[in-house]
Amino acid sequence: MTRVLPEGALRRTTAVATAVISLALAGCADMGNTASQAKLRDADSLGLTTPPAAAQAGAPAAPTLDSQWWLAFGDAQLDGLIDQALAGNPTLQVARARVAHAQAAISVAQAADKPQINGTADLTRQKFSGNYIFPPPLGGSVQEIGDLQVTGSWEIDFFGKNRTAIESAIGSANAALADADAARVLLASNVARGYVQWARMQDRLTVANRTLAQREETFKLVQDRVSAGLDTRLQLKQSETGIPQARQEIEFVKEQIEIAQHALDALVGKPNVTQGLVPPVLAGLKPMGLQQTIPADLLGRRADIAAARWRVEAATSDVANAKTLFYPNVNLVAFVGLQSLGFDNLLKSASQQWGVGPAISLPIFEGGRLRANLRGKSADLDAAIESYNATVIDAVRDVADQISSVQSVDRQIVQQRQAQDAAEAAYDIAVQRYSAGLGTFLDVLTAEVAVLAQRRDGVDLVARSFDSQVALARALGGGWQPADARTAAAEPVTQHP
Repeated sequence: MTRVLPEGALRRTTAVATAVISLALAGCADMGNTASQAKLRDADSLGLTTPPAAAQAGAPAAPTLDSQWWLAFGDAQLDGLIDQALAGNPTLQVARARVAHAQAAISVAQAADKPQINGTADLTRQKFSGNYIFPPPLGGSVQEIGDLQVTGSWEIDFFGKNRTAIESAIGSANAALADADAARVLLASNVARGYVQWARMQDRLTVANRTLAQREETFKLVQDRVSAGLDTRLQLKQSETGIPQARQEIEFVKEQIEIAQHALDALVGKPNVTQGLVPPVLAGLKPMGLQQTIPADLLGRRADIAAARWRVEAATSDVANAKTLFYPNVNLVAFVGLQSLGFDNLLKSASQQWGVGPAISLPIFEGGRLRANLRGKSADLDAAIESYNATVIDAVRDVADQISSVQSVDRQIVQQRQAQDAAEAAYDIAVQRYSAGLGTFLDVLTAEVAVLAQRRDGVDLVARSFDSQVALARALGGGWQPADARTAAAEPVTQHP
């Protein structure tokens, strides 16, 4: 018999239950000392904001870098290699797969915020115990039990648990997307630097061949002087020694050329792709016109910084999600189906059953598990913030280093060319004096060592100039521009051209 409480007693019972739930909720929501301690570095703290004087003077904004900055080199072969690398490099494909995985995690998190419907079918032939709760004739008999049921549930997200989980998944997906863009910029710069290295070794090969021809001419000159009795066999052997040394240098440079080609093949992802290309030379590349100041909006130009920032956003959402676990979990649950004793009765109208109602769960005593989880998420947030700060500081240093290198190498090239002109002139004079019998062969050797060193330095400095330009383009963000991150993260990953 059901006992019905009087109206006053019902109100008192409801009030007591509400008070108990409120007290339990307040106790369970005691999150203790679990707040994050780290602070994000901003542009002001890094000195990246535009000085007021410059802003008032109407100084033009720093130009943005084109996303295909390598076209400025004016080398069609390089353009083709970078395009192929961006289309088929395995490392870039791994980054894109990570983006796809992160995007799938968004769909998983979004599904938790939607109604869930499941169907079950259970057809069982069972013998009931004769010594249990079922009396005869059911007890001790063998019966057929049928159960066809559809169950639905919907979690009401009062405290934002599902919302924060979705935001965390979106942040992680955006971070993965930015990581993929950063990998694309890095790959393009590595291909360009590898191409410059190939051109450098080709120019070094030209220098080595020129050295061999020069030493063969010198050897012929010494032979003529020995035949005329003007020199001894000592000078002849000294001159002869330089020829195999020059040939050895040629073989060494050829080895380095092949290694540079192999590196490019690996970056492009196609073995022997460089075999059908014309060997590049540094004179075939045009210098890039890059800004040589740290842009005020550097933090918005680099994909690696954006990725670190999105990881902070994801970690922030994880902390918010961990806080929601302290609050009640409210579900609406319903079921409808058929249940019968005996399969022949399963589809009859009398076998119908249904039910609907809320289901509320509330953590009361969990041994500190929720607070420990929140402390862990707060620590993850601190780590993400400090990782972002480190990325930002390193980016500023990177740009400053590359600007210094570009400017310094340009100055070094001017001085080196003057030194090479002087060394070439000194060598010519030494050879002329030796031919006329006014100087010694040692003077020729000394001048030759100086001029060969300057020729190599000239090639290396020009290569360093192009390499520094590539490194600066990468440090400035490689032309990356942030898109609508939330929209991009929700879309399937596509192949970049």
